[in-house]
Amino acid sequence: MAKRIFITATNTNVGKTYATALLLKEFAAQGLHVGVFKPIETGVEGTPADGKKLFDLAKELNPLLRCLSLKSIVPYQFRLPAAPYVAKEKHTINIDFLLSKLEAIEEHCDLVLIEGAGGLMVPIEEDLFMVDLIAAFEASVLLVCPSRLGGINDTLLSRYLLESKKIAHTWAINLYEDSESFEKVSAPFYKNEFLSLQNDIKTIANKL
Repeated sequence: MAKRIFITATNTNVGKTYATALLLKEFAAQGLHVGVFKPIETGVEGTPADGKKLFDLAKELNPLLRCLSLKSIVPYQFRLPAAPYVAKEKHTINIDFLLSKLEAIEEHCDLVLIEGAGGLMVPIEEDLFMVDLIAAFEASVLLVCPSRLGGINDTLLSRYLLESKKIAHTWAINLYEDSESFEKVSAPFYKNEFLSLQNDIKTIANKL
């Protein structure tokens, strides 16, 4: 089994795809055969935009992946931009099916980055949430956190959930919204012990 890293975030549009792309490049620079997997993507109009972006990059970094299709990388694609539980309508999302797709990718990789959808408590089935995929995939975790005002609360809630489930994780700030005021408004709470995607990607990769 290849090493698996699950990329999650405090919410949607916080920077999972951005973080995944940075890590793909960093791990490839370390000489690893990298792969990517996005089990579920919603809001798909024809082509899954995030999945395609990551797959195209992964193929550049690891040509062994060219034998796979985009459907292999993003097995569940739904048109409605909503939580998978809603977007899937009458479909069933099957964990064993996802595991089989992940294992097929691993045949060509040393390491696979798995990008979640939305935040940790996004529902997939009535009794299955995004956080549950972490255990199912036996993956280590990167939690991407926002730099915007209100991000401290979002970060603490997501970290509390991971810790309550005894899920070891690395977390990092994506300096994007309110980044100019972050050092004054939010950074003092973290006491400068945080990592950022923009400045510390090598350290983040090593911790994972």
